[in-house]
Amino acid sequence: MKPDPKDAARLAAEADGLVSAYLLDGKGGGRELTWTEVRGWSPEQGTLWVHLNRTRKSAFDYLSQESGLSATAVESLLAEDTRPRVVREGHGLLINLRGINFNPGADPEDMISLRCWAEPKRLISTRARRLMSINDLRAEIEAGRAPVDEMDCLFRLGRILLDKVGVVIGELEDGIDALEDEVISGETKNAREQLTRLRRRAVTMRRHLAPQRDAFMRLEMETHALLDEKDSVQFRELADMTTRFVEDIDSIRERAVVIQDEIISRLTERQGRHSYTLSVVAAIMLPLSFITSLFGVSMVSVPLTQDADGFTNLLIGLGALTLVQIVVFRLMRWL
Repeated sequence: MKPDPKDAARLAAEADGLVSAYLLDGKGGGRELTWTEVRGWSPEQGTLWVHLNRTRKSAFDYLSQESGLSATAVESLLAEDTRPRVVREGHGLLINLRGINFNPGADPEDMISLRCWAEPKRLISTRARRLMSINDLRAEIEAGRAPVDEMDCLFRLGRILLDKVGVVIGELEDGIDALEDEVISGETKNAREQLTRLRRRAVTMRRHLAPQRDAFMRLEMETHALLDEKDSVQFRELADMTTRFVEDIDSIRERAVVIQDEIISRLTERQGRHSYTLSVVAAIMLPLSFITSLFGVSMVSVPLTQDADGFTNLLIGLGALTLVQIVVFRLMRWL
């Protein structure tokens, strides 16, 4: 099969900092743009969505020299470390979100930062690591279901990001269910290690999702020219989704604490049984050891020392004493 020239062009553009760019016609259609077309875009042509790899020099040059953005906006789009948030900046909005990391060999909870700038007729998004959710929005556009404007595009991105979050939270819930079954059945050999991993993943995801919930709530309540009533309803939906996910993670953490308590309780109970068994054995052996130590004294007056059957009689006596002790312990319900 021959390689698709379009895919080759995309790879070349991505290597140069342009991951994807589309001109949206507001009717569900969208046309993919090249770097040259992005640089020559004007609002009269339609709504532009451009997604950049912020680690590339071409992306830096476009943002800092050609985009017309303020220094604050450029700094936010290129920042190394950000938390999910929404900030008003002049006639636009700065929005930082997080998405699941589905890159090979990566931990899904090591969420990837997506930085966005929204203004009339343009949405700019940037990332450092590959974000698979972008491919889903690209597929929607090419299937004729493109966003109608910049805020609808942002909503679509947020919805796709949260759909991926839901998948990972489902995996965490399946994992905690399996752990509960193992602990109930008494299989606790590897449960503590698995529980530690699950709790670490849940804590990491919550650290990103809690501020992301606040960001969507801010978009829902924001009174900005970019946002109309429809947008507020859409972002309220995303805020509600994120709230449910945070609650699900809290539930997972609480269940993990219960499982951990059960594991500790079972281990303590097992150690107690072992200690009790050793104590009973010691109680049985103590009088036997005392008697044998007496017969081990090197004195001619020690009983049975002159008897040919003395050792045999001693063993019989010790055995009888052991049986008596066992009977007494059982009557006392120590065994």
